[in-house]
Amino acid sequence: MNQPLVLASTSPFRRALLTRLGLPFTTDSPQVDETRRPDEPPQVMVLRLAEAKANAAAERHPDAIIIGADQVACIDDLVLGKPGNREQAIAQLERASGRTLVFQTGLCLLNAITGRTQTLVEPFHVHFRPLTRRRIEAYLDREQPYDCAGSFKSEGLGIALFARLEGDDPSALIGLPLIRLVTLLESEGLDPLGRQVGAP
Repeated sequence: MNQPLVLASTSPFRRALLTRLGLPFTTDSPQVDETRRPDEPPQVMVLRLAEAKANAAAERHPDAIIIGADQVACIDDLVLGKPGNREQAIAQLERASGRTLVFQTGLCLLNAITGRTQTLVEPFHVHFRPLTRRRIEAYLDREQPYDCAGSFKSEGLGIALFARLEGDDPSALIGLPLIRLVTLLESEGLDPLGRQVGAP
């Protein structure tokens, strides 16, 4: 019997990404405290939270394969969260102007039946153009990315803010590294190309 697949996230961006693989799945709201611990490195934080989200969902889906993910945007060791409003978004984009943001995405695949946990952190670098206040405000007027870490949507007009992108998995920038996820899913017998791995 195939195990159900559960995405431990209510993010519409992660849901849209996972839909690309063509595997049936449901979503679960993990309700995890995402507060950064004192002096916690960003890579450690996203890995901890991805695993915590998967474990929280496993309590409600004990027969499932569960995907947990978490992401932060960083300039050096400064973590940029979701801005929440226009003023914070302006401040984030002014800080990013002419600099490089590193997105760290933690991924956890948990088989709730066997207890097998696979985790990884996928980095992605966004090199910003120099941005004037006028261009920042024009962008925010158009897209209002106040629920996005770093204050932009790379899949939309945010692409106009960048000088270049650098990373192995472009979907990681949106919050779910699909290239790496496919490998993890295949190790659990889930084949996005339409059949179980090893089936005739």
